[in-house]
Amino acid sequence: MVSTLGPVSESLFALDLFGRQRGHEFSPWRKRVREQLGDNLPDIQRLNRDYRAVPDLLWILQRSRGLVSGEVAGDRSAARKAAAAAFVFCRAAILPYWSKMQAQLESERDARGRMAITNGVECLLTALHPKMTWKSPVLEIASETDREVCLDGEGLILSPSLFLAEKTCVFIESEKQSGMPALVFSVPVDPLELSDPCEASDTGDRALGALVGATRAAALRALAEAGTTGELSDRLGISLAGASKHATVLRKAGLIVTLRNRTTALHTLTPLGMALLQRRQRAAYQEEGEISSAYEVWPPMDNLVRQRSFTAEETTSTGRFG
Repeated sequence: MVSTLGPVSESLFALDLFGRQRGHEFSPWRKRVREQLGDNLPDIQRLNRDYRAVPDLLWILQRSRGLVSGEVAGDRSAARKAAAAAFVFCRAAILPYWSKMQAQLESERDARGRMAITNGVECLLTALHPKMTWKSPVLEIASETDREVCLDGEGLILSPSLFLAEKTCVFIESEKQSGMPALVFSVPVDPLELSDPCEASDTGDRALGALVGATRAAALRALAEAGTTGELSDRLGISLAGASKHATVLRKAGLIVTLRNRTTALHTLTPLGMALLQRRQRAAYQEEGEISSAYEVWPPMDNLVRQRSFTAEETTSTGRFG
């Protein structure tokens, strides 16, 4: 299980919430996104009008370009425009809120991870989502279409999403980074997670900066996900020498550890480094409770995913699919 398939996936799922008028509690978020989009707003409105994010735009998350669906399938120009608009929307609607969203998604993943540790993977799958039913060795998903996906030992990525429609699951045949099949399930998004990010960001940055200095704080945040010296250089937009110097200072302070393999150095946060980042998050989001930043990946399953279409009578009588 992973915490997220990334901000682009959340932006695709958020298109529906942005385009519809329901959910007045999200109106401030919609207003800020419209302001951020500026002259690009008509492109996003057109994207929402012409396509359904699920399933028409899921190809953006796929590794295989042969999985382009809907009207964009035969028109490369339309596909490029759709992808470009989706990325523009991601910058306006998701990235300003990403640290808060990521914290919630990590918390969701950790809670399910603890469930799997305590009660086993079968318990995790049984309680994963109202539209999923685990009948060993088959995971059944309520869907508009009938099909079976045999994993053949390839495994399955499980990922929560904040912006999927309530009680919705999405199956991705070949996730872009890993190439593995992925099953995305919805968890509720708190409108507070989409509040104005400026004040929270300033508060958290000042708190962390006061502890380690602004420059080192930026390097520490950049290593929230382990990376090499080259990756740290890219994330901060500085030279390799500068990145190496920052890593040395953080390592001597006990905030990171460095593993070397020939000419490559991989930097990872220590528990102290993670605690400092958590302190930054708590300073920014103290009214929203403690946020976990632990990272854990569960091994994939070797079973069958089956999608079934159910009539209204079936879903009502069983009560298993919400």
